[in-house]
Amino acid sequence: MIVPHMDSRIWNDFRFRDGDVVVATYAKSGTTWMQQIVSQLLFDGEEHLDVMQIAPWLESRIFPKEQLLESLEAQQHRRSMKTHLPADALVYSPSAKYIYVARDGRDVCWSLYNHHMNMSDEGLAALNERADPARPRFERPSKSVVDYFREWLEKDGYPFWSFWDNVRSWWSIRHLPNLLMVHHADLKADLPGEMRRVAEFLDIHVDHTRWPTIVEHCTFDYMRRHGSVNLPRIERMFIGGAASFIYKGTNGRWRDELSPQDLERYEMTAEQRLGAECAAWLAHGRLHPEPGSAMN
Repeated sequence: MIVPHMDSRIWNDFRFRDGDVVVATYAKSGTTWMQQIVSQLLFDGEEHLDVMQIAPWLESRIFPKEQLLESLEAQQHRRSMKTHLPADALVYSPSAKYIYVARDGRDVCWSLYNHHMNMSDEGLAALNERADPARPRFERPSKSVVDYFREWLEKDGYPFWSFWDNVRSWWSIRHLPNLLMVHHADLKADLPGEMRRVAEFLDIHVDHTRWPTIVEHCTFDYMRRHGSVNLPRIERMFIGGAASFIYKGTNGRWRDELSPQDLERYEMTAEQRLGAECAAWLAHGRLHPEPGSAMN
């Protein structure tokens, strides 16, 4: 799978180790948040961790393939990395642990718009420098957020990649023992509880005296305050630096802006592309299932 910013072929050359952790998402679904959670659990609440260096985006075309592979091979600690690929576009290893984080597509698109709009000239240039030359250049959007959403929905993830294929591919393998499905809304509703699920899944025992610190380091307030230290590569990529990249992490900003017709079209598309059970989980999460849902 080759798209303007990703080349999945790097996974064919990556050498897995037992216990590797892969954080998988569609962009702006809670990727950096889960990377922070995993890093805090692995490093026992250590401060000033450069999350993107510790846990790189493996298939990103921004950094040279050899540099990414050598950096991960040199790590001596338990490794983690992120991917935005669908499950069927990468090498799925039984020796690794996968955490897939999902978010309502409307919230994803609102966050994508902010992400896209606040990219600096340097950030846009970095994306375009290594992008597939056969594809259009990546430019800052000129549309309103509502028009951006309509085009994103109509063209299935434009100008990025398919949203529905990404969610569906991971949902279809949700019963595998080395995959944990997490929802952004559940992290918002019960961060300590969801972090305990992640720790248990990764077989990480946390010293109870360190737990409050680890949880605090995974709050949005902490991440925003320390973004320039924990995400130094982001500072030049976005107008406003890491604070723009992390932004609010809030959901439901679309409720007062989308028309009833927009909402109906989104919900119909979600059910058609994902099926009723997955669409319900994507909209509501695990902790707040839709009334009458058979989800557990």
